Amino acid sequence: MKKHLNLDSQFAPLGSSISFEHFTFSGGEPHIRITEDLAATETVVITTRIRSFNDMGLLLLATDALKRMGIRQLELVLPYFSGARQDRAMNTGEALSVKVYAELINQQHYQKVTILDPHSEVTPALLENVQVVSNESFVKQALAELTDFVIVSPDGGALKKIYNMAKALGGVEVIECSKKRNVATGQLTGFKVYADDLRGQTCVIIDDICDGGGTFLGLAEQLRNHNAGKLILVVTHGIFSNGTEKLKEHFSQIICTDSFRTIEDENITQIKLDTTTLNN
Repeated sequence: MKKHLNLDSQFAPLGSSISFEHFTFSGGEPHIRITEDLAATETVVITTRIRSFNDMGLLLLATDALKRMGIRQLELVLPYFSGARQDRAMNTGEALSVKVYAELINQQHYQKVTILDPHSEVTPALLENVQVVSNESFVKQALAELTDFVIVSPDGGALKKIYNMAKALGGVEVIECSKKRNVATGQLTGFKVYADDLRGQTCVIIDDICDGGGTFLGLAEQLRNHNAGKLILVVTHGIFSNGTEKLKEHFSQIICTDSFRTIEDENITQIKLDTTTLNN
C-alpha cells in the first residue's frame, strides 16, 4: 500500500498523511523532518500545491528527507503546475519559467509525476515520467445537474481540448471565440464570438485557469451581445487574483477544483480533488 505525504495541510486528495514537522528558520529557509518510521521498500506519494518558490523548496527538502530515510519509490501529485503559462519566451530577457520548474522536478527522479489539465502540451513534453490527467472527470461532475447547454471555447488554443470535451459530454454544441493579447503588456482586446444568435442558450465556458478573469469578463460581454442566456464558468485551476465580485456580475455559477488553493467564497463552487478526479 502506498503512503502519502501531504505537504499542504489543507490538501489531502489521496488520503491521510505521513506525520512530519515543518518550520521556517529566522533567515527564511523552510525545513522539514519526517517523524514517522518508514520501510525502505514502501512507495511514498508526495502531494502538494505550489504557489511560490518556498513551496517548491519545501517539496525538494521533503524529497531529500525521504531519500535519506532510504525511500526509493517516490511519486509526486502536483495538479497545478507552476509556470505552465510561461511556456514561451515572448520578449528578450524573459525566462522560460516552465522549463525551470520542470528541470527542478526532473532532477528528483520521481517514478511518476501526476499533473492535472496542463495549460499546453509544453509542460508534459518537458516532464519525465509524467501522467497527465484531463479535466473530463471534473467537468462532468461540475455539470452533472445541467441539461440543454452549449460549451464555449475561450480562444483558439483551447479548441482541441474543447472539442474533445464536447465529445465526452455526448456531443454538445461548441461555440468558438477568439481574443487578441498584447505580448508586451498582456492587455486583452478584440473578443469575438463566432455565432450569429445564441437564442438564450445556457453557455458554459470551460478553461484550465482563471487568474485575473479578464478573458472571461470580455467573453461574457460579447456572449451577451449575441443573446446568450445563463453564463457558467468552469475552470480547473482557480487563482482568482482579482477576486470574484466582477465575475459574479456575469456568471450565475463559477466552479473550480482545489488544485491551486482552498477557497471559501460564496460566489464559487469548489470541487475537491480525489482519487476519482485524479484518474483518467
